[in-house]
Amino acid sequence: MTRFLKLFLPCLLLAVPLLLRAQSQDFEVDYARPREYFVAGVTVEGNTVFSSDQIIQVSGLRKGVKVGVPSDDIADVISRLWAQRYFEDVSIAVDSLTAGRDSAYFKIIVRERPRVSRWDFTGVRTGEKKDLQERLNLRRGGEYSEYIASASSDIIKRFYAEKGFLNAEVTPEVVRDSVVKNAIRVTFKVDRKERVRIKTINFEGADGEISDWKLAKSMKKTKSNKIYNFFSSKKFSEKDYPDDKNSLISAFNEAGYRDARLVKDSIYYVEPGRLGIDLKVDKGRKYYFRNITWTGNSLYATDVLNSVLGIEKGDVYDVVTMEKRLFGGDKQTDYDVTKLYRDNGYLFINVTPVELTIQDDSVDVEIRIAEGKPATLNNIIINGNDLTSEKIVRRQVFTRPGYLYSQTDFERSIREIASLGQFDQEAIADPNKGWSILPNSLNNTVDIVYNVTEKPSSQLELSGGWGARTFVATVGVSFNNFSTRRLFEKGAWRPVPLGDAQNLALRFQTNGTYYTAFTLSFTEPWLFGKKPTSLNLSTYYTRQTNSLLYYGILNNDKQIEIYGFSASLGNRLKWPDNYFILYNGLSWQSYRLRDWYSGYFIFDNGVAHNISYSLSLNRTSTDQNIYPRQGSEFTFNLSLTPPFSLLRKKDFDAEGNVIKRNSWREVNYDRWSASDRYKWIEYHKWKVSGAVYTKLAGDLVLMTRAQFGYLGFYNRNWGYSPFEGFLVGGDGMSGYSTYGSEVVSMRGYMNYSLTPQLASAYNSAGMSWAGNLYDKFTVELRYPVILQPQSTIFVLAFAEGGNCWSDIRNFNPFQIKRSAGIGARIFLPMVGLLGVDWGYGFDDKENGGSQFHFVIGQQF
Repeated sequence: MTRFLKLFLPCLLLAVPLLLRAQSQDFEVDYARPREYFVAGVTVEGNTVFSSDQIIQVSGLRKGVKVGVPSDDIADVISRLWAQRYFEDVSIAVDSLTAGRDSAYFKIIVRERPRVSRWDFTGVRTGEKKDLQERLNLRRGGEYSEYIASASSDIIKRFYAEKGFLNAEVTPEVVRDSVVKNAIRVTFKVDRKERVRIKTINFEGADGEISDWKLAKSMKKTKSNKIYNFFSSKKFSEKDYPDDKNSLISAFNEAGYRDARLVKDSIYYVEPGRLGIDLKVDKGRKYYFRNITWTGNSLYATDVLNSVLGIEKGDVYDVVTMEKRLFGGDKQTDYDVTKLYRDNGYLFINVTPVELTIQDDSVDVEIRIAEGKPATLNNIIINGNDLTSEKIVRRQVFTRPGYLYSQTDFERSIREIASLGQFDQEAIADPNKGWSILPNSLNNTVDIVYNVTEKPSSQLELSGGWGARTFVATVGVSFNNFSTRRLFEKGAWRPVPLGDAQNLALRFQTNGTYYTAFTLSFTEPWLFGKKPTSLNLSTYYTRQTNSLLYYGILNNDKQIEIYGFSASLGNRLKWPDNYFILYNGLSWQSYRLRDWYSGYFIFDNGVAHNISYSLSLNRTSTDQNIYPRQGSEFTFNLSLTPPFSLLRKKDFDAEGNVIKRNSWREVNYDRWSASDRYKWIEYHKWKVSGAVYTKLAGDLVLMTRAQFGYLGFYNRNWGYSPFEGFLVGGDGMSGYSTYGSEVVSMRGYMNYSLTPQLASAYNSAGMSWAGNLYDKFTVELRYPVILQPQSTIFVLAFAEGGNCWSDIRNFNPFQIKRSAGIGARIFLPMVGLLGVDWGYGFDDKENGGSQFHFVIGQQF
């Protein structure tokens, strides 16, 4: 604006004779002989939006002030009014003189710019319109000028250039508003043109020392259409291009070329809408480390620091790697010298590598350390928890007032807050807005601020599904931030008390007389409030009959009913590390079968009871729940029932009479009825699973998982349990659910198709599922489309293999059924996880081949 006035003011001074005129007949402006007058009064003409007082105040003309007519004083008044950019025309007139002719009445005559009654856009998408409005910050009722039109057009062009539309054209269109007086409507007509993508990037100067692939990988945002950039955007960004050129030089530095410099870069069109980029680098000489010395280190010995640095004499002079091992990289799990000190409270440590000597191709480096004093945590501040109780967040963090600062504890706190499920996981992990570290070197303290963002965590399920040739309706609600503490608090029921991270879930499924299921569960993650001891309670009821409307069967003389209750306690362990959680639980189930013929179980009639103890050891170190980028998940689970058959010394003869035996080994269960043999279920069940998440590039993640399960017996004469086996194959879900079997997905195959069946003397169908052992291996490549609190969407490609056996003696880990495919997942806070997969099973022509699978509320 200052530059504009400097250019405009001389022109304005020349135009003063045109802008200053006399309105009184007895007064004539003599430009050859300027005269001075006192201001007797000032009026304004032509104003509608701005008041006369506002204009007079800006002009600086005040009663009693002496001004020359004409003079620079008048020019200054006019320039001040012009500078507001609210007027199309400004002039000053001498309206009249006083009787003594030493004072004059002045009139400021303005023509206001038309006000904009509406700003609009054409040629843009709905979401883009909102973003443009935020960037332009144009308000209704504001003024319009060529400057505003030009500046706004440039902003719009830059907006689309960031999206790859480098040739976008913007044309402002102004029309008079027929309704509002002195108002206009402004429409920015946008023609995005074709998106410009990068086709080729050519590197010159590496001379085979560094591969083109490594050089291309170093440029994070500028990518060609090579196959290894399949998941990367090919758009050209003027904003990111300079950073990528610096990253290219860093790739040469990493290879030992400390003097590398970019001598030429060219951007040109190889075809319409496709760019070519040529980058020429003078790599210079290759250098090597010679002597590395440390100064100022008193807390850690030189040998310890050298082991963390990991650089030996004669290694390539890789400045990039040296700095990562001194100051840390982009992974929180990487250990470095700075983190080594900060884990012991030395937040104020300063590490400075200095090149002492450069001789030929060798470099001597001295690493100077100023350790400072340990920093004590002072204030731990939680912001943004509008719904969740502050104590819920505080118990998740490992940084406590009075403790020494620890970088590992701080990073763990971020992870624990993210995994809580009540807050936006992406926001808390963002160093720009998720947290702040505020050190105070004067008193050696540090404040930490955690900025959490609440997100909807409760889920409502209203759905219908198709299973067993019938429609099943489901109604469920899960309050993932429930609070029993606020049950009797006035005003807390909106719709239920929330804020303590407890989970209360209810779910009801039915299709009428054929199928009915009800589940109720409650979880308290911190039972006693001071230690992370979780309490889990659940109860359930399932009823299924032979009443099938599809076949016209409306009676229920055949049915199965299952009642169950379980309770468990979970404790966070300190050894081997505090990522481990140990669960101990007890459960009871009752199976009541009446003329059941489905073939799912070994027998059709009778009542069976299952009382079991379970032990589960879990270790989870993923950075978040929905879309983990790094970390792992490992689970070991053991379920045991009492060995009832080992305590029996009775048997039945051929007529069904009870006879005594000397040992449980002599009991022949072939003569037992199903109601006697399976009245008390017995088994030991082992399950092991592990998953590792590896961040490959950006948000591209590789997930690898292995699973194993075995249902064993205590007594081979009694045999395998009729319940708690595995059903392997398909999507891992159905339109209706039941208890008694564990469903294991295997994409690319039909539901349960990999589960073996064996003959059963107690089953009217003659056969029953006999999945007593399984293994499964999965490799999955994931890439996010949207990572927002309102929704998370990612696509995936997978390859997996697995199989199921009826007996451990037949187990062969290499005899697996293979499949591969693609899929997508969407997580909505109010619904949960939804998804669809297409898989192709390679090793079973009858049950494999092309298969589509739908996912609700689970991950493979």
